[in-house]
Amino acid sequence: MTRAAYRSIFAVGTAQERAENFETYFAFSTKHSGEIIEADKDLVNKRATLKWFQDNPVRSKKPLPDPQAFYRNYVDLKDDPKTLDKRTLLLTCVYKFARHEWVGITGAWDATPPIAQARNLEDRIGRYHLAEEFCHVRLFHEMFRTMQLEDVVWQPLGPVMQTIYRMFPYFPGWMMDAPAFVTELMGIVFYRHLDGLLDEYFGDEPEARDRIRALLREITVDEVAHAGQRRNFIGPAGTVFAKIIVRPLFKAFFHDIPGSELVFNVEQMIKDAQDFDYSLVAPDMMAQSWVPSYCRQPEAGTALAAE
Repeated sequence: MTRAAYRSIFAVGTAQERAENFETYFAFSTKHSGEIIEADKDLVNKRATLKWFQDNPVRSKKPLPDPQAFYRNYVDLKDDPKTLDKRTLLLTCVYKFARHEWVGITGAWDATPPIAQARNLEDRIGRYHLAEEFCHVRLFHEMFRTMQLEDVVWQPLGPVMQTIYRMFPYFPGWMMDAPAFVTELMGIVFYRHLDGLLDEYFGDEPEARDRIRALLREITVDEVAHAGQRRNFIGPAGTVFAKIIVRPLFKAFFHDIPGSELVFNVEQMIKDAQDFDYSLVAPDMMAQSWVPSYCRQPEAGTALAAE
């Protein structure tokens, strides 16, 4: 099977291409996610998808060996990670990753004008993007419920990290755009690696594994588009800078998730991010997502998803 022809996600687009891509991305996002429900930080199509999962619940056949070990460690790791059941450790890492996302988008939501007050297309894109991220947190929550973990609570981070996340959206674009893009790229890579572990960790729970995978795929399709959208904010110099900071940002982020080194190959994730192009994403997910035009080889000959 021939892989689709894509350029690196670090390929440089012209200012005109980037302007056109903002238009096609917003058209894609509004069609894909539906009308925004700002009072609930939600979107019509995403709400319907979550409702389907909730109306057709799947639960693991047996709980974790020691559910209290998860609840004791999922916010802050208190036990030696080497003593934890491998599923428990994986799920604590997933929670901590998603928790960072939740804290970041909560701060950014307050700093982003509502659609009715949007000053430009980029403001409208930002509002939709954040609403989609809140929908992801709900999907993560359903993952935990799938594993009979019904009492998960989304807790704030420590005061220093809370302050950083709250202030980050107010930084000028030349400071925040490259790191924001790299964090979205980190999301794609993390979700790919997580998907690669599901058969090993949940192979004896095929129904729960398949439900977790389905929930993860809903998130990943959006994350693929988000990475391209955030990539679209940065020009040639910012693109070079973004590639330089992949390693230190990944290292710092996963250092803040103790135990992740026992579950994930962070060095491989860094390499995957530095070498990333969209041919690494399953074709059926790519068919549902969005790619910047300058990351698609001309000979690919396929129109953008939004067109």
